[in-house]
Amino acid sequence: MVYQRPKGTADILPGESENWHYVEETARRVFKTYQFREIRTPIFESFDVFSRSVGDTSDIVTKEMYDFYDKGKRHVVLRPEGTAGIVRAYVENKLYGPEHPKPVKLFYMGPMFRYERPQSGRMREFHQIGVEALGSPSPTIDVETIAMALNLFKQLKLSGLKLVINTLGDQTTRQAYRQALIDFLEPHFAELSKDSQTRLHKNPLRVLDSKDKQDQEIVKAAPSILDYLDETSTQHFNQVKQLLDKLGIAYTIDPNMVRGLDYYNHTIFEIMSNSKAFGGHYMTVCAGGRYNGLVEEIGGPETPGIGFGIGLERLLLVMQADSILPPAAADLTAYIVGIGTEAQTTVVQLAQIIRGHGFTVEHDYLNRKPKAQFKTANRLNAQVVITIGTSELEAHTAHIKNMANGKEVSVPLTEIEQDFGAVLKKVRGESIG
Repeated sequence: MVYQRPKGTADILPGESENWHYVEETARRVFKTYQFREIRTPIFESFDVFSRSVGDTSDIVTKEMYDFYDKGKRHVVLRPEGTAGIVRAYVENKLYGPEHPKPVKLFYMGPMFRYERPQSGRMREFHQIGVEALGSPSPTIDVETIAMALNLFKQLKLSGLKLVINTLGDQTTRQAYRQALIDFLEPHFAELSKDSQTRLHKNPLRVLDSKDKQDQEIVKAAPSILDYLDETSTQHFNQVKQLLDKLGIAYTIDPNMVRGLDYYNHTIFEIMSNSKAFGGHYMTVCAGGRYNGLVEEIGGPETPGIGFGIGLERLLLVMQADSILPPAAADLTAYIVGIGTEAQTTVVQLAQIIRGHGFTVEHDYLNRKPKAQFKTANRLNAQVVITIGTSELEAHTAHIKNMANGKEVSVPLTEIEQDFGAVLKKVRGESIG
């Protein structure tokens, strides 16, 4: 029998994992400057956490969730997105309490799961980096969250980006627009896709997000939500635009953008890339928005929130296609060549000592001849090669060669044990002091 990974998953191998690590560490560094702190939640949650928050008409709930009953007959789901689980943790752990400064700023990284057709940059097990800021209704946090995402992409050296924004307004706006949209779509009922027919009276805004080409043609003439904003929603959106202008952040307004999850309201946004990975067409690499009301839906107090999510697979696809390479990993500091079986114990001890000083070390594990070991040291780009043979064992020394300039020295093992950094400077010809 041939064993293979499940369809829609990937093995992240050495050589690739370093790129993932670089993106994740860059995100951590950027988020820290905005005072966002990491939270880690379970990979599986109660089904109700997502069915109540994401919306029972969304594709995620109706088509894509990996859900099952466990041995205790509990209905659970592999998390399909990050926000709902974070909000559940916020409520359950009472992060809304007065001892937690507002807004509570959180970020997360990890795998998500959706049962959909695998394609480039879109897997059944995929990984997200996301942030959530809970507790402030201010347009300021909307703009700073957007700016933080753009700052992350700047640090990763992405180009060709476009910010698209819209507003879904508050509850009053949504109710007025909902009826206007139903009135517009009902005459086209027979022409709509089956999914959109189902959604028409449950959540007509989801029709605007349909991927069906016929639906897309119909909604081109649909009324704009911007014409139904009440005073509060208009003021909030105007402040968002003004702040973006003040920060010099260019944006495009798309009144038909609604996002795929039901919990969004007020500000929503997407950051798009025209990378070579997408054939020069704009595709979304980051998306998010405000979700006032979601905390209450999951049993917490009235708490406004905003966040975004970034798909790592798609982001790394962009970086690869556009030749955006992370900084090269530091070369191996030292390779220890052991000559003869009697040198093996000393080699292992010396390697452990040097690692204890904070340097990277490798040596042979296959009992190979010295020539093969030297070849491996070259292939691994070792900065220095340390040789331990019979004469070195007798003299309690090590022979060290600087691979960059060919300089060779013999030093007592005690010097290496006491300060390998100083020994490195000596073999490099640097002053010690």
